[in-house]
Amino acid sequence: MGVIDKEQFTETFQYFDNEIVVEIINIFLNEYPERIVAITESIKNVDYDSLKFNSHSIKGVIANFVAPTVVEQAKQLEIMGSDTNMDGADEVFAAFKISSALLVEELTEIKEEFV
Repeated sequence: MGVIDKEQFTETFQYFDNEIVVEIINIFLNEYPERIVAITESIKNVDYDSLKFNSHSIKGVIANFVAPTVVEQAKQLEIMGSDTNMDGADEVFAAFKISSALLVEELTEIKEEFV
């Protein structure tokens, strides 16, 4: 089982034109590396506001793809930024990078179904 709830994903995007689904996925895939760098820098520089903003931003986008584990990890990072407490941030971010990389793989596969 992957990180995307494919049944919910299909339900969410059932009324969208295929081109729109592909475009939404492509936007995420293109922005993903920059978002990971931004969160990395936020943690490295102990920049709580940036961590909160970037984690919140990526969480919202990932929520569209119905990937609850990845959303929860982004939410934990967002809370760390809000609470100005980065205890455990490296571990949560490491897990997030793994699960979000799986998300990227799954979205790449799903995208082919809409082309």
